[in-house]
Amino acid sequence: MKTEPIGSIPRPPALIRAIAAFQSGQINPVTLAAAYKAALEDTLERFAETGSPIITDGEQTKPSFATYPLSGLENLAPDGVVIPFADGHTRQLPRLTEGPFRYGVHTAQFTSAARTLTTLPIKQAVISASALSLLYPSSGLPGYPQDVFLSELVDEAEEDIRGALQAGAAVVQIDFTEARLSLKLDPSGGLLRTFIDLNNQVLDRFTSEERTRIGVHVCPGSDRDSWHSLDVDYAGLLPDLLGMNAGRFYLQMASEPDKPRVLRIVKDVLRPGQLVFIGVIDPINPAIETAELVRERVLEAASILPVEQLGTTDDCGFSPFADDTSTARETAFPKIRARVAGTARAAQQLGLISASV
Repeated sequence: MKTEPIGSIPRPPALIRAIAAFQSGQINPVTLAAAYKAALEDTLERFAETGSPIITDGEQTKPSFATYPLSGLENLAPDGVVIPFADGHTRQLPRLTEGPFRYGVHTAQFTSAARTLTTLPIKQAVISASALSLLYPSSGLPGYPQDVFLSELVDEAEEDIRGALQAGAAVVQIDFTEARLSLKLDPSGGLLRTFIDLNNQVLDRFTSEERTRIGVHVCPGSDRDSWHSLDVDYAGLLPDLLGMNAGRFYLQMASEPDKPRVLRIVKDVLRPGQLVFIGVIDPINPAIETAELVRERVLEAASILPVEQLGTTDDCGFSPFADDTSTARETAFPKIRARVAGTARAAQQLGLISASV
């Protein structure tokens, strides 16, 4: 049975301090680069110790899971779309001020850096084209129509995924966390279907074989121990979501109050050849799950979903934003270890080969 992480791992306190010191002019870029390298090396080493068959770089060198492509861009203003969370805090995206639109950074560089430090299979997370479409202002931009922006955005999103695969990523995961949020903003599903259409334009540029290595992750957000859309019913999301042209789907499930109901919805819309990875670890809950609890969650899912199409994952990344200190590394890695061990126990009980890529 396959098991995969979602992506982000809490940054070491030393790295968070170094980032703050660099931003205030107290250290130079060389010192900051050394702190990033140390964090990356430690993350890959500790990931390997969990027994995980596939690992990530923990997004240690990204400012956030969503904004890494914007690094170095000068055609942005800070007053973009605001995303509110249940506890009252917000995150705000930048606003595009003029065209053309190009990524400042592509994930190939993160994959390549990790590839030099480990022989284990690497998973690379990329941000969805739909999330970055929110950069374009609702009032429009003179001389830069929205359709031109979206065309350039799709080009860049394709390059981001393709570059990661070419750099050695075994799997690429598209972070589509705004999917569930879109139903909160537009309960009719119109915005969701617009997002899915845009992301499918990217996915359609890959072969069917390539798409078996490309997955889509959705969750109700995870930042500072809070969600932005946990109150949105999965029933409105899953039928459209699993119609996307991806081979893998990563679904938050551990924190769902009625898992059997949601799993039955998944069963009804799951297509042949698709793999669905259910969350068996809640990154917001500080309690560390046991391998036995994970085993029980897997067996519950296996009683409803086809076992050959079932895998396990974490509900969300542990620290999608670099400044989030709500979860410690000392909590994240034991949770991952429990997922790996619990999945292996369930696989053995089901008569399957234990956790794999």
